[in-house]
Amino acid sequence: MIELGKMQKLIVIRKTQIGVYMNSRSSKGENDILLPKSQVPEGTEVGDEIEVFVYKDSEDRMICTTIKPKLTVGELAVLRVVETTNIGAFLDWGLEKDLFLPFREQVGKVKKGGAYLVGLYIDTSNRLSATMNIYNLLSSESPYKVNDRVKGTVYSISKQMGAFVAVDNKYQGLIPNKELYGNYAEGDTVEVRIKHVREDGKLDLSLRQEAHNEIEGDAQKIMKKLELSGGKLQLNDNSPPERIKAELNMSKAAFKRAVGRLLKEGAIKITDKGIERMW
Repeated sequence: MIELGKMQKLIVIRKTQIGVYMNSRSSKGENDILLPKSQVPEGTEVGDEIEVFVYKDSEDRMICTTIKPKLTVGELAVLRVVETTNIGAFLDWGLEKDLFLPFREQVGKVKKGGAYLVGLYIDTSNRLSATMNIYNLLSSESPYKVNDRVKGTVYSISKQMGAFVAVDNKYQGLIPNKELYGNYAEGDTVEVRIKHVREDGKLDLSLRQEAHNEIEGDAQKIMKKLELSGGKLQLNDNSPPERIKAELNMSKAAFKRAVGRLLKEGAIKITDKGIERMW
């Protein structure tokens, strides 16, 4: 059986001037597909087995190639947009015919030249298409444990929940809003820490290091802000978390830890209005 969108080994059934026609060993002589002459290995004979990728050409005919594309059905890959239209975008996936990303399968703003994490699927018309709706294509069986450092790709942003991340472009991950500092968009690559492995195997992520490793950097950030603000900063333990995040891009808990460190070192003092630099 020939499988669309996958690498597979097929048999040379017959040779022609335009290439060789191929099929599976179990075929009964129907639906042979062409491997173009430019793709046929030198010395190929009828009965030879060749590993190929099966897709459809511009005229919607089944065809195969010895070139392995950047992703196959069931896989994920970051692909670059070569063209955008009012019905969708076209992606470079390593083959002569670009891969179509329908508008309905896009998440966020897709721009020409941008690179996005997509999956490959067979649509209702039996054509290969790309999708950015990859939640169900990701695994929840990762090899990671708490405090491991990993890389991933942001594939969706939710105002209610945070940033959904494909860890290693394979596993389910989420940076909750309370851990999301800075501006991120779909397609961004992030380096994160595994904060929690949930019972269902999905990963809760953080952009920050462990608390004891973050204090030094946070303290330096506060001192820099004090320097730019004339030595005074109207933030203290009673300041709303939202204001602290807006001004320092850190959580209230991280702010309190860093302030405690600076107080202990004698670098700042607490006033009625906030904190002041001592030196």
